[in-house]
Amino acid sequence: MTENATSARPSGRPPIFYGWYIVFAAFVVMTISAGFGFYNLSVYLEAFVDERGFSVGYTSGATAAFFVSSGVAGLGVGWLIERYDPRWTIAGGAVLAGLVLSGAGWVNELWQLYLFYVLFGVGYSACALLPCTTLVARWFERKRSVALSVASTGLSLGGILLTPISAELIQQLGLGGAAPWLGAGLFFGIAPVAILLFRPNPASMGLAADGGAVPDDSENGEPIVSGVPYHAAVRSRFFVLATITFMTSMMAQVGSIAHQFSLVAGRADDRDLAALAVSVMAGLSIAGRLVGGWVLPHISSRLFMGGLLIVQAIALSLYAFAATPTTLLMVAALFGVTVGNLLMMQPLLIAEAFGTVAYARIYSTSQLFTTLGVASGPAAYGLIFEAANGYAASYLYGAAASIIGLMTILAAGPVEQQKQEG
Repeated sequence: MTENATSARPSGRPPIFYGWYIVFAAFVVMTISAGFGFYNLSVYLEAFVDERGFSVGYTSGATAAFFVSSGVAGLGVGWLIERYDPRWTIAGGAVLAGLVLSGAGWVNELWQLYLFYVLFGVGYSACALLPCTTLVARWFERKRSVALSVASTGLSLGGILLTPISAELIQQLGLGGAAPWLGAGLFFGIAPVAILLFRPNPASMGLAADGGAVPDDSENGEPIVSGVPYHAAVRSRFFVLATITFMTSMMAQVGSIAHQFSLVAGRADDRDLAALAVSVMAGLSIAGRLVGGWVLPHISSRLFMGGLLIVQAIALSLYAFAATPTTLLMVAALFGVTVGNLLMMQPLLIAEAFGTVAYARIYSTSQLFTTLGVASGPAAYGLIFEAANGYAASYLYGAAASIIGLMTILAAGPVEQQKQEG
């Protein structure tokens, strides 16, 4: 029997489209996965260095292994969620990531450290950005940018809420004592929500995207899903150039975020100001993402992306030379606006350009290369800092990478043209 979410509410008001429950579930899942995963990586790094005696270099390399393994595993995750109900892939990822995180206290050897990060990256890829954006993209077309902006706000919220709690828990209980609680929090925060609320697509509930009527040209009552086949998409000029754009721009962004605290603390000689700058950046990332989601339906996504890269290049150029507390905080706010929107733009542009028929595999392939940029960003900034004896050159490097991204997204061609060519 087909589930139907279109029955009238007792008050006589129009029913809430079930897609918004999907958005809520994605928001929760990304809050938990980002809070215990991506944003906690620096917390785990510090704990492994302090409690297990690993060098910063070895631990940083293991963190890079997390990004690489999550990117490679994403190819398999994309294949799975195209063919099966994504709920079970997400729940399985939560099981693996939760179990691995629970065992962090058992890591004593270098090979165990790298195995921990590789397995954690695999589990993370199955219960984080890729499956959540796939589901949101399937449920929305006209309101996709708004839905993605709301759902992906969970990424920032996870870092704001869960990372300080995790750091305090590790400080009080040690890594071995805190790890089981962190693993349990990850699993129970994701798996039940995914199983209870997620549904694979609107057709599974007798609906169409955005809550519209099921079109007359449907097959067996299910709407025909349009889009560009996988192999045609990944060979297209738009895919190649857009992927280069996100690889370079996310390298610059993540590298800048990773070193932001050190830059501000060093320039102002004030760790409290550095913490405030990070908070300002995170707060503006949330506000900027929500505003961007409402603006995007009315303008070209590609040109909006170009505007973001111009702002990011300006912000990073200013960071190269900013020195006073006021200017450092102002630049943090400007940079935060781009942080909030840039991550949202990759799934949005992929869905707009190629549709949803093969979205999961197309996005996971693009995300693999983006992840390589993300993994290299902090290391590249650190190496340039050491060579130049300061952060000015590092942040100018990030600004240059943003300009390269601007040129490639403009050269990619109109988004609307891709489905016609496919």
